[in-house]
Amino acid sequence: MSEFTPTERTQVKRLPKRGRYDRETVHRILDSGIVCHVGFNVDGQPYVIPTNYGRKEETLYIHGSAASRMLRTVSAGIPVCITMTHLDGLVLARSAFHHSVNYRSVVILGTAKLVEEPAEKMEALRIFTEQVMKGRWDDIRQPTDQELKATTVLSIALEEVSAKVRTGGPVDDEEDYTLPVWAGVLPLETVAKPPIPDVNRLADRPIPDYLKSYSK
Repeated sequence: MSEFTPTERTQVKRLPKRGRYDRETVHRILDSGIVCHVGFNVDGQPYVIPTNYGRKEETLYIHGSAASRMLRTVSAGIPVCITMTHLDGLVLARSAFHHSVNYRSVVILGTAKLVEEPAEKMEALRIFTEQVMKGRWDDIRQPTDQELKATTVLSIALEEVSAKVRTGGPVDDEEDYTLPVWAGVLPLETVAKPPIPDVNRLADRPIPDYLKSYSK
């Protein structure tokens, strides 16, 4: 299927025209990010924890230390809500009420499963590395058995998913268009700066091409 089926929980109700359910949009938003936020509830106390992630086809992976309370808790099969957002611009209207932001966001609902099969776990770690820096995995030392044991990997199926996107300029009340106030959009983007070599390097290495041309 080319689209996710909206559910009562993922149907965009506030400004529904901004809702997106096609897989292409959802995948593109996820693939161009690095950090997501994992929301879950423990004994009535909600938590929202930022973490790195990676996607392969219709599976999202998160990982961390085997001692992580979040990962231990979430791996027990409790419901989770995972969100990821890009901020693309500040929308400055003529009135305070109509100020907004341009953004692309994804919401994923489901439960997480512990990844224990060694080959899938190693593949998930490759995906995490490539999500941060495409091309990096082939350059670096890969995890040892001990490092694999010290790392917990969880998978979440992309099934109950929706995206929401806002683009364009401000939408003011008709009578406010004559106000002597500047209105428009201030675009925002993440820009990579020149790489800073590790001070502990034993020899100067050439900067990899994937780092020179980095973009998300």
